[in-house]
Amino acid sequence: MLNHINCNIDKVSVHRIGNKTNDEELVLSGEPLDTSDGRLKELLIKFFLQPFAAPEFYSFTFSNNDITLNPMYRFASEMFEHAGQFHTNSQYIAKQLYELSTHPQIKAGDLFVVYFTDILMDDIAVDAIGIFKSENKQSFLKVDAGTDVFSIQYEDGINIDKLDKGCLIINTDKEEGYKVCIVDKANKAAEAQYWKDQFLLLRVCEDAYHHTKQFMNIAKNFIAKQVVEDFEVTKAEQIDLLNRSVDYFKKKDTFDKKEFEDEVFQDKAVIKSFRNFDNEYRDDNNLEIEDTFDISQQAVKKQAKIFKSVLKLDKNFHIYIHGDPRLIEQGVDEEGRKFYKIFYKEEQ
Repeated sequence: MLNHINCNIDKVSVHRIGNKTNDEELVLSGEPLDTSDGRLKELLIKFFLQPFAAPEFYSFTFSNNDITLNPMYRFASEMFEHAGQFHTNSQYIAKQLYELSTHPQIKAGDLFVVYFTDILMDDIAVDAIGIFKSENKQSFLKVDAGTDVFSIQYEDGINIDKLDKGCLIINTDKEEGYKVCIVDKANKAAEAQYWKDQFLLLRVCEDAYHHTKQFMNIAKNFIAKQVVEDFEVTKAEQIDLLNRSVDYFKKKDTFDKKEFEDEVFQDKAVIKSFRNFDNEYRDDNNLEIEDTFDISQQAVKKQAKIFKSVLKLDKNFHIYIHGDPRLIEQGVDEEGRKFYKIFYKEEQ
């Protein structure tokens, strides 16, 4: 968990990154920005750090596992150790990104490199380096009031509520490649992979957040796909399995795989099917997850959103199932129409 309420911006450098393939230029600024204005600092902190409240952590890596060969690791280390080299290293970072901006669909944008102090990570104050790229401009209106005549103007600028790409490098765990978290609003597009995989060269940290997120994904995919192939289950029973999975993670502090299987799936045949699915999923996705680990409630809160507990009937009804599936029965009437019978004690 990151808290930026009392953090401060120490330095900010900004450069213009074009698309090299499209013959767009790299424009480097000669010196850092003037951020002495208090209100400006507040807006910049909101723009840069708001998306990182409960992030998933990564660390720098390299093809031969020698992190000292990762350019971004070297630049960050230099800035943490030698404050006077901040702007020079921000220029190196801009040059590195420009050299990798070769896909024709990569947008030009403004690159901000920022030095933060007193960010709280698990209640400990740490320094951090932020690297942010703003690619999309939005139009905004400005109304000027004269004595008796109003005028209106328009400009294109950056929406501080929408960070396109971001990276926050926390000054901790240097020997393991630092703690790094990222934002990439276009990360599903092929051209966007350069940010994480080519520019930053990151790997996921094997921590509680990662284990919780990945195992909840496995459980969700098993219930959504494999259960219906291996067993005769109703949609209501599927939703019940999803609800029990989420409830397990919400109520427990520590995950135990056998305990999870017994409490959620209960039936021996379903457990056997799940274990086969789990092993195949891990092999296909190159995942290593411990059978016991501390549960990250930040990950649970985020992943719970993909566990849908809604039974959709044509376009007429949505039934939200949160409790005992035995209180809902499915059937077909004499005319062949499908129906659900719902039992309850009180109407609220």
